[in-house]
Amino acid sequence: MKILFDQGTPWPLSQHLAGHDLQACADLGWSQLQNGALLTAAEQAGFAVFVTTDQSLQYQQNLAGRQIAIVVLLSTSWPLMQPTIPRIVHTNTGVHPGEYVEIPI
Repeated sequence: MKILFDQGTPWPLSQHLAGHDLQACADLGWSQLQNGALLTAAEQAGFAVFVTTDQSLQYQQNLAGRQIAIVVLLSTSWPLMQPTIPRIVHTNTGVHPGEYVEIPI
């Protein structure tokens, strides 16, 4: 599964999603893309899941009709996130196209 990490998503999390094709927005040169354009680019590139810490995404964008699943981590803190890794991994591997999920940290 192709998973895209937004800026602010701690990269150490990628170690827990082994077996998936993980890429970061910055590595693709997508740092300047804003929410709608970024989601469209991700969908066109075949990403199944977009992992972000942007808690305002659902209010800034109309997410209806999106094919990419969006997983929002409600913190950017890697130390705080570590106890929730099993839930994060489970959510990322079980989320459905177009689904929006927030994970409390």
